Amino acid sequence: MGESPVLIADSGAIRRITIQRPDKLNALNAETIAALTEAFHDADADPSVRVVVLTGAGPKAFVAGADISEMADMGAMDGRDFGLRGQALMRTIETLTKPVIARINGFALGGGLELAMACHLRIASDNAKVGQPEINLGLIPGFGGTQRLLRLAGRAATLELCLLGAPITAARALELGIVNEVVAVDALDARVDALATQLSNAAPLALRAILESVIHGGECALGEGLQFEGAQFGLMFATADMREGTAAFVEKRKPSFSGR
Repeated sequence: MGESPVLIADSGAIRRITIQRPDKLNALNAETIAALTEAFHDADADPSVRVVVLTGAGPKAFVAGADISEMADMGAMDGRDFGLRGQALMRTIETLTKPVIARINGFALGGGLELAMACHLRIASDNAKVGQPEINLGLIPGFGGTQRLLRLAGRAATLELCLLGAPITAARALELGIVNEVVAVDALDARVDALATQLSNAAPLALRAILESVIHGGECALGEGLQFEGAQFGLMFATADMREGTAAFVEKRKPSFSGR
């Protein structure tokens, strides 16, 4: 077997998942989608992992899109299956019980933007470009782009990006709410590492409850979302982390959360 298209490295409670196809600008082919799906399932199941950072190898691209050379010869059913596998990966990331940070270094186009939008936080370098250029190939976004972009940036921006197919700057993406923060290229690693460290020190059960409440609430009516949030809020009172957090506040010290 050849080298895996995905590199996994741990630093304490932080797992870094790197797509390593720099010669293809980290384009998503079937093998890479399968490897990423496995990597995220493993991260979710590993109790030593508290936060995940996702990025692409090399300075040019986070992920420049789906692998067009692989897609070119697909028929209708093959294309449908490829899209569904991509959607399943994005859903796995979106519903992960641990925070996922997208470190966007360069191009995040098509499937790359869809991958970034499935993550919980997105930090981009100031030279990054994002977009949904599928229209230029006679296609539409197939990994959830029309739906997640709509929820992040609204109808007008979604139609602009999807209908025109032109990439936008990181600064514009920040204005539209597509990314959370834009930093200088040489500050990207330090900023992502600081956020990952902050999250790795936070209460894991509370992080999970927040993620689940936000995802659930985004897909249901307000009343149901409030009920779900209330139930999660109540459950936190049964955790050792809640006792530790409140005690640390009273005692004016930093809490040490155990995930119990």
